[in-house]
Amino acid sequence: MKLLRLIAFDEDDLKILSAHLQDALLRLEDMAFLPREHRFAAVLKRFDWLSAQSEHPPSDRFYERREAALRFDRVLGAQLRQLDLSRKGEVEELLAVNFEPTEPPSGYVELIFAGGGAIRLHVECIEAELRDLGPVWRTRRMPEHAAGAVGETRADDSGGDSPAASG
Repeated sequence: MKLLRLIAFDEDDLKILSAHLQDALLRLEDMAFLPREHRFAAVLKRFDWLSAQSEHPPSDRFYERREAALRFDRVLGAQLRQLDLSRKGEVEELLAVNFEPTEPPSGYVELIFAGGGAIRLHVECIEAELRDLGPVWRTRRMPEHAAGAVGETRADDSGGDSPAASG
């Protein structure tokens, strides 16, 4: 099993991170903004789109979700929209990660979730890392997208299927 490790320093790099994070599942309790360290971090279960594109028909195989860590450094502030941190255990589906520049190189990184929720990070500059942590969950469910939609929430797909053998 090859572990993914990506670093982003500009908007193009961030688009690559966003593609790998599309349909990742995040429990709200598994994220933190650390103001003293100027850091935002989260542990999530990303859908492995690369392995899903193999030659095997979907009915014959399992897909994979991989536990991964997402970190943003040089974060000056964080805001939430339509996300209730008091609802422990709630799972959100990440649809995209976008960047809105202000005075270069600073701007806002926005993590957009299904259902309209978002996390907006005010950053000095883009400095992010996505890293697989190792654990893999098998699932028969591939995230589905309606025409024009980006994703569907699959809260029941957060790791409850069978763990895959690591190695």
